Amino acid sequence: MKVDRSLQKNIQYLNRVLGVKKSFDVICRELTYGGKKFALYFVDGFAKDDILNRIMDHLAELDRKDIVPDPVQHLLHTHISYLEVETVEEMDKIVTAVLSGPLVLLIEGEEQALLIDARTYPARNPEEPDNERVVRGSRDGFVETLIFNTALTRRRLRDPSLRMEYHQIGERSKTDICISYLEDVADPDLVKVIRESVEHVETDGLPMAEKSLEEFLFKRHWNPYPMVRYTERPDVAAVHLLEGHVLLYVDTSPSVMITPTTFFHHVQHAEEYRQKPAVGAVLRWVRFIAMFSSIFLLPLWYLFAIQPEIVPDFLQFIGPKKAGEIPLLLQLLIAEVGIEVLRMASIHTPSPLATAMGLIAAILLGETAVQVGLFTHEVILYLSAAAIGTFATPSYEMGMANKLVRVGFLLLTAVFHAGGLILGMVIWFMVLAATRSLNTPYLWPLVPLNLRALWDVLVRSPMPLKDKRPHILSPEDPDRSQK
Repeated sequence: MKVDRSLQKNIQYLNRVLGVKKSFDVICRELTYGGKKFALYFVDGFAKDDILNRIMDHLAELDRKDIVPDPVQHLLHTHISYLEVETVEEMDKIVTAVLSGPLVLLIEGEEQALLIDARTYPARNPEEPDNERVVRGSRDGFVETLIFNTALTRRRLRDPSLRMEYHQIGERSKTDICISYLEDVADPDLVKVIRESVEHVETDGLPMAEKSLEEFLFKRHWNPYPMVRYTERPDVAAVHLLEGHVLLYVDTSPSVMITPTTFFHHVQHAEEYRQKPAVGAVLRWVRFIAMFSSIFLLPLWYLFAIQPEIVPDFLQFIGPKKAGEIPLLLQLLIAEVGIEVLRMASIHTPSPLATAMGLIAAILLGETAVQVGLFTHEVILYLSAAAIGTFATPSYEMGMANKLVRVGFLLLTAVFHAGGLILGMVIWFMVLAATRSLNTPYLWPLVPLNLRALWDVLVRSPMPLKDKRPHILSPEDPDRSQK
């Protein structure tokens, strides 16, 4: 439906569709400037009051000769003193624009309306993300406003080839999406695949923002391992853009999706690159140890506990000396559920009370459970070590996936003993080796093997030596050194 020359018809249609007078925050002002009738639509709370008042004050001073014979062009190029102004002819676009925040000005006798992007969203200041804290480094982080996030990225990458493609998804939500990449670095085929996938998303809305979008794009719903990496740090986003990755920004979310990613992307942390290479390498290995401990430590201890004959002589101290009142496997499963309940409780507990709750959980619940015979001391010890390894994993999504794998290993070990644990490890490795994220092998550079890239994963190389981009991304410009 096009804008009609009759202003009254336009007002009747927009008032009905937008629910003017039914919704208190959708406002229509009927005005007269220079002998011409106007209608101004905006959402209260999105419009910048000072900008709107200045525009209306200037329009009120206009005479008829100032805006005829072509009011739209006169206002667009002369009288509306604001940077972001454009014309629009379709009523659907006007409705979407008003609900997105810009002002829309309709004029009697004209088949075009003026869209004035003088909006402001409720937004918090960029703060350091809780999940990606560093000892040294920037303290700014992404927020819930899309334009702020793209600006934080451009501040770090002043490259004219940096592209920020705008899309909208959701028949009802009209959620703003941004596809970001370096045009002369990123693989054009990868950009095309992501762009087409975004354009083919059919839904009424994205209530969970970037997480909903990930499920539409990757569709591996029952594989617990994350197919994308999330970051709330602009410096991490900039690093991946320089490598040739494609980023997805979703309005209302402070997390940016990095695509494609591998298993080893989720075990890296910005802190490793804020320290000397030797220190960064040690930190990385500590993280590896913590992560693999969260997967294998508890199943291995359980195997030694139920089959003490396979325990080496130097590890004879391992295993419960006194069994609890309930079977060992049930102890472990109850404790796993208990740890998860405590984690959820800590999320919903106000910050001043979280420390007190942690002390209660650690001292009262744990010690009392041992005293009454519900748990053994070693169950508490090894489960705590596994839980710490889960929390030490840089990627929250990877930590939760590893926890599910750990429980699966426990169940297989309980049924098939050593053979079950070995079988579980083989299946786990084969599933990860067969997994692909946007045609990128999930275990690269281990499978397929690339020794140079694997060395960079295992040991944090000095930045001057990182002169090549990851070839698995098929970058247009593989050389990172200055020409």
